[in-house]
Amino acid sequence: MTLRGRFGKDMDDRVKGYTVSVPFDQRLYQQDIAGSIAHARMLARQSIISDKNAELIIMGLVSIRDEIEQGKFKFYWELEDIHINIEARLIEKIGDVGAELHTARSRNDQVATDLRMFTKEAITETIARIRALQQAILSLAEDNRRLIMPGYTHLQRAQPVLFAHHMLAYFEMFQRDIERFQQCYERTDVLPLGSGALAGAPYPIDRDFLAKQLGFSKVSANSIDAVADRDFVIEYLSAASLTMMHLSRIAEETILWSTAEFHFIEIDDSFATGSSIMPQKKNPDVAELARGKTGRVYGHLMAALTIMKALPLSYNRDLQEDKEALFDSIDTLVSTLEVFAPMIASLRIKADHINHAAEENYTLATDIADYLVKKGIPFRQAHAIVGNLVRYAIDNRKTLLDLELSEYRRFCPDFENDVKSITVESSLAARNAHGGTAPEAVENALAAARRMLHEK
Repeated sequence: MTLRGRFGKDMDDRVKGYTVSVPFDQRLYQQDIAGSIAHARMLARQSIISDKNAELIIMGLVSIRDEIEQGKFKFYWELEDIHINIEARLIEKIGDVGAELHTARSRNDQVATDLRMFTKEAITETIARIRALQQAILSLAEDNRRLIMPGYTHLQRAQPVLFAHHMLAYFEMFQRDIERFQQCYERTDVLPLGSGALAGAPYPIDRDFLAKQLGFSKVSANSIDAVADRDFVIEYLSAASLTMMHLSRIAEETILWSTAEFHFIEIDDSFATGSSIMPQKKNPDVAELARGKTGRVYGHLMAALTIMKALPLSYNRDLQEDKEALFDSIDTLVSTLEVFAPMIASLRIKADHINHAAEENYTLATDIADYLVKKGIPFRQAHAIVGNLVRYAIDNRKTLLDLELSEYRRFCPDFENDVKSITVESSLAARNAHGGTAPEAVENALAAARRMLHEK
């Protein structure tokens, strides 16, 4: 006779297919087995099960882990999830002793523990990948530390800046991403195991022992919250979304700068693709895909927030939907970081063209306005004078450097010969405040960035 418990019918096959999670949650097998081994040890330590049975359970779990890693383990969809698949195989291997493993725990606190362990590992890997990208950015900045480029606002040439200063802006973005993931790690590093289904465990369990065994720094304070909480998933997705946004921004500039219109960089052949019809094309597909995949991670964040927005306490099956969103976001972010670091490291910088662009299009106009301010003219008035000067130069197809002193004085008699000494170099040197683009300030920023990477 089949034991159905309180149910009078077998589950409809359509329900089995709809509710099954093993196709994706089998990815948690390492964490699930590690959690079960720690749980078995704790049960024996607390004399809830015998030492002998605990050893049998642990040996069986190790054997199952080997089977999975060797591709010999058969997953059964009708067993619904990774937890039941492993437990069923354990009982098959060691008999009824295997059924003792689930004493003092529920799948609710089990999956919450597995997922937190998985997310902690993902955070560690994500941070390492971001640091590798920071290293590539920093090396590119250091190798081109004296290169001057036009800085942009509204995608229009604005003021000259050092190329290194521009690249360090991305270094700072990714540093904030690291800090967010580190903070996420702290809040993920909380052990739910021992919370049971929602009310706690009616056995003399030792949660501190479990935490130490599984590498958690603290245990959850409320059993209901512990099984119902997925804030840590949402925090990872949020931090991942911000990191993907930063990757998308640098991807966009990589795409723009590699065009014939900008001609600032050339992407290495190994990180580009060709056209199926146009032989001359060299497409920045890596950067374009990163830009596109950003929306994918955003979508997972919104999905997770929507799943959680109206869930009553405590556990609900809706929470099964957290895993695919998390897993795909981790895969997308880590793979993007993995390919981006070597792509950035291999960029060929077209220094002559970049330097020439920095001197074009009146990027020294603000410095000339500042020159007049130092002569005692209010900035707004100086701004209008130089605006008229630029209009005159454009109409006469001249750069500001081409203008004679007499032409300057048509617009303001306070101009003197020293106005001709304003150059992109003097513009950079003038901006020596902390965080500015002056060579000395940028050297300090490069050194600080290098120290960040070494400190980790």
